[in-house]
Amino acid sequence: MNEGLIPRRYAKALLKVAQEKNCAPQIYALMKQLSLSFAAQAALNQTIANPFVSAEEKVSLVKTAAGLSENDTLFDDFLKLLIQNKRIDLIRDIALAYADIYRKENNIYVVTVTSAQPLDDAELSRLKKIVENHLPQGSTMEFSTAVDPSIIGGFTIAINNERLDASIKNELKQLRLKLINS
Repeated sequence: MNEGLIPRRYAKALLKVAQEKNCAPQIYALMKQLSLSFAAQAALNQTIANPFVSAEEKVSLVKTAAGLSENDTLFDDFLKLLIQNKRIDLIRDIALAYADIYRKENNIYVVTVTSAQPLDDAELSRLKKIVENHLPQGSTMEFSTAVDPSIIGGFTIAINNERLDASIKNELKQLRLKLINS
C-alpha cells in the first residue's frame, strides 16, 4: 500500500476529531513542533522505526519532540492508537500530512524569505506587505526568514511550493545561460 496514503488518512481522521473537540489549532502546533524536531534530529526517525525500542519509549520520545503538555489528551490518545495499530513509525509523515491538510483548510501560506544577510525590520515589513497583497483575500501566512550567503545578494521568497528568485546568484546564472546560448 502507498506509504503516503496511510499517513494522510490518519491525519485526516485526527483533524476531523480535533475539529469536533475544538482543538485543531493546538494539534496543529504540536504537529508543527514534531515536524521541526524530526528535521532537527535525524536520529529521531531511526529510533522511532527501531523495533528494539519499546512502544513506551517511542511514545515518550514523540511526546517530548512534540512538546506535549499534560492536558493534550487527544494527541496522547492518538499516539496510543498508533501504537495499537503498529503505525507509530509513520508519526513523522502523519505530522507533515496533518500540517498540510490544516493549512489548506485554513488558507495558511508558509512564506520563507531567504537573503544573503539578515534583513532589517523595515525591509522585512515591506516584503511582508508585498507578499500579503499577493495572497488570496482572507488568507494568513506563517512568515519566516533564513540567511544563505551563497545567494550573494538579493533574496528569494518561497510561498508554499512556489519560489520567486530575486538573488544575484540567479541573475548571474541567467546571464551565463544567455551567453552560452548566444
